[in-house]
Amino acid sequence: MKTPTQEKNPYTNNKTKAYFIRKFDNLFAKSVLPDALFLKIEYWLKTGKKLNLKNPVLFNEKIQWLKLNDRRPEYPSLADKYEVRDYVAKTIGEKYLIPLYGVWDTFDEIPFDKLPDQFVLKCTHDSGSVVICKDKQSLDMAKTRKHFKRRLARNWYWRSRQWVYKDIKPRIIAEKLLVEENNAKLNDYKIFCFNGEPKINCVKFYGSDGCKVNFYSPKWEYQPFTVMACQTDPNAPLEKSESLNLMVDLARKLSAQKTHVRVDFYYINKAVYFGELTFYHAEGLLGFDPPEWNKTFGDWMKLPQP
Repeated sequence: MKTPTQEKNPYTNNKTKAYFIRKFDNLFAKSVLPDALFLKIEYWLKTGKKLNLKNPVLFNEKIQWLKLNDRRPEYPSLADKYEVRDYVAKTIGEKYLIPLYGVWDTFDEIPFDKLPDQFVLKCTHDSGSVVICKDKQSLDMAKTRKHFKRRLARNWYWRSRQWVYKDIKPRIIAEKLLVEENNAKLNDYKIFCFNGEPKINCVKFYGSDGCKVNFYSPKWEYQPFTVMACQTDPNAPLEKSESLNLMVDLARKLSAQKTHVRVDFYYINKAVYFGELTFYHAEGLLGFDPPEWNKTFGDWMKLPQP
């Protein structure tokens, strides 16, 4: 079997050019550069390739095209981690929603005395702001307040000009902490949908030897590739159950009439829960291994006609 070759980026592998990438991110993220020009420069700096916006072919190219051209008015509410709950409830049912404790404009509005001992806090308008509280009494309030003050002040649109986040109202939500009966870490299920059809399922496995990322077909057949130099394990235990097929069916319903969206789920204690909708996976700067999968993903996505 041929050993896959990770897509190389001569720019990020070079310390000098990596320095200029950081400078570009810091100095020009909120610049007056038009979105298209910004994305062309960023794409070249971070992939070492020229961005083709006139006739995009690769998955990464098409994600950049979507940022500029697929701006449907309903998309921001679907990217909002609070507002999307209405769409999910109407489309597949409330039973797939993680129980919600509340939503607030600022950290100091959160009534911690009314929250349970365990919960999850996260912002509605960004990515990666999650704080998991397993014991309310030991929560570092000063550190958590500082974290969310910084996060609430940040507009995620400026990070690679991700349009859907531009006008989302920054808020904080508290949800139930999902815990497996055996206290094992949750596996994440991310289903990539193209023009309303699930094509690839991504599963993050958490074990004693760290996190592994596997990709599967809609029929849950292992696919021999990975992304962003993540570790993959063809022998990772994947529980064959009706819930796997259920997640694919639910993703199909949630992605209907959308050019591309990633639909995330959790599977815990024999129940499926919705996670989020993501329109620009990895900001369209994804490193495929082997690189041919960049084209395969791109072939699955049919862009809307202007």
